[in-house]
Amino acid sequence: AVQLAFVAAIQLLPPRQRAALLLCDVLGWSAAETAQLLGGSTASINSALQRARATLGQRYPEGRPLQRSRPSPEEGLLLERYMRAWQADNLDGLVDLLREDATYHMPPWREWYRGRKAIGAFLETVWGNFAGYRTVATRANGQPAVGVYALSHQDVVWRPHSLHVIEPAGGAIACLTIYVPPLGPQ
Repeated sequence: AVQLAFVAAIQLLPPRQRAALLLCDVLGWSAAETAQLLGGSTASINSALQRARATLGQRYPEGRPLQRSRPSPEEGLLLERYMRAWQADNLDGLVDLLREDATYHMPPWREWYRGRKAIGAFLETVWGNFAGYRTVATRANGQPAVGVYALSHQDVVWRPHSLHVIEPAGGAIACLTIYVPPLGPQ
């Protein structure tokens, strides 16, 4: 199975590097076969692979991210702080939990944001769309996650809103993937 962390990480790559990595490292194609499909030379595919692997190596210097059934104490604290920020309607507190180089995306939408400032600016445009939030800690694909329920301004019923999958690194959030309908809670 393709790990969610891998899916998130390959989104950091330019399209040609992403295609080369997926075709060669995931599907097992040769550089020559990949070059023929993508319309380039074997050398250009090898170069794209080298750059893609270097980018992913910077993101995961120790290799593949650890998978645990329970969060570490540090992850548990980060998850609690994240949930408190949502429930308190504290956008600044939420943004403070992000690494400077954090990434944020909401499948199935194509746009994504990189950097604490860019993520905060986007969230500010949608913050306040609901009267309140409640959160529940969970896990998704071996990573800490939060189920979010929202109360609309016209309603008295808390409804499923989204599933937030958190990739922690160094006591902060390195990647935040939020699944909303049609892929998330409905």
